[in-house]
Amino acid sequence: MKWIAAKVTFDSPVGSLATDLVADIFYDLDLKGVVVDDPDVDPEQDWGDDAVSPPETPGVTGYFADTQGSGDKCKTLEASLQRLARVARINTRVEYTRIDEQDWAEAWKEYFWPEKITDTIVVKPTWRDYTAGPQEIILEIDPGMAFGTGTHATTALCIHMIQAHLKPGDAFLDVGTGSGILMIAAAKLGAGTVCGVDNDEVAVAVAEKNLLANQIDRKEFTLSFGNLVDGVNRTVDVVAANILAEVILELLPDVTAVLKQNGILICSGIITAKKAAVFSGLQEQGFTVVEVLEKEGWVAMAARRTEVG
Repeated sequence: MKWIAAKVTFDSPVGSLATDLVADIFYDLDLKGVVVDDPDVDPEQDWGDDAVSPPETPGVTGYFADTQGSGDKCKTLEASLQRLARVARINTRVEYTRIDEQDWAEAWKEYFWPEKITDTIVVKPTWRDYTAGPQEIILEIDPGMAFGTGTHATTALCIHMIQAHLKPGDAFLDVGTGSGILMIAAAKLGAGTVCGVDNDEVAVAVAEKNLLANQIDRKEFTLSFGNLVDGVNRTVDVVAANILAEVILELLPDVTAVLKQNGILICSGIITAKKAAVFSGLQEQGFTVVEVLEKEGWVAMAARRTEVG
C-alpha cells in the first residue's frame, strides 16, 4: 500500500503550541500519530553516532493512506490550516509525498530518543540504548500507531503529577490510555493495579504490548475498549485523563462513579485558554484543585474529590 506524507511547516512566535495546534488538525482527520520536526532538538552525543541533525524549520508530518478519498482529506487539511492562519495567525505551508508502507512505518522512529521526564523517570524508545542511573525508573515505549511517547508536554505533566500524588498500592485508571505510558509509570511508581480504557482498538493492543515489555504482570493490569469511563465497573484511587479540555468537561459528571472519595483526578491536554473553564468545571463537580502545572502553553491539574454527589 502507498501512503501520503503531508508535511506542514510554519513560522510562528508561539513555538511548541503551534506544533500542537497543527498536530491536532491531523488527529481530527483520524490520524493516530504524527512526526514533529523540532529545530531545538539536540540529542546527547552519547546516544550514538546515528543521531539525526536537527531540522532547519519546525514542522509536523501526518500520514494517511493513498486511496480514492485521500484527495478529500488533503482539501480538509488545507481548509483547516487556512482557518488556523485566520484564528491564530499561524501561517503554514504543506507539501505532499507518496511513500511505501515500510518507509512510513519506520520514518518517525529516528526522531524519538530517550528523554528524562522527572528527576528519576526516563522515557526510552524500545529500539534505543540507554544506561540507567541507580535511582532512575525507565519507561520502555514503542507507541506504534497509538498516541503517547511521553515526551509531549501534556504527557510529561501527567507523569509529574502521578509521581507526586500516587501512593503505593493505589488503584489507577487511565482514560484514553493511548500507548499505555501513564499506566506503565503508575505501575512502576507502586500502584497496586492499573487499568486503561481507550476508544481505539489499536491503542488498546499497543498499550498491552508496552505493558508486557515493561514486565508489568498481566494480573496487575486490565485494558478495555470503550468511551471515557463507560464499562469501568470498579472504583480507583487515582484517575488520569490526558485528553482535550472539552472531553475532560464531558468526563467530569461520570468520573465520580469510578473515583473513590478523596481520590485524585489528574487532567491534562488543556490549553491555557481553557484553564479557567476546566477549573470551574472541577469545582462544580465537587473537586478541590490541589495542584496546577503549566508547560509550553499546556496546563495540567490535580484535583481531589472532596464531595460526594
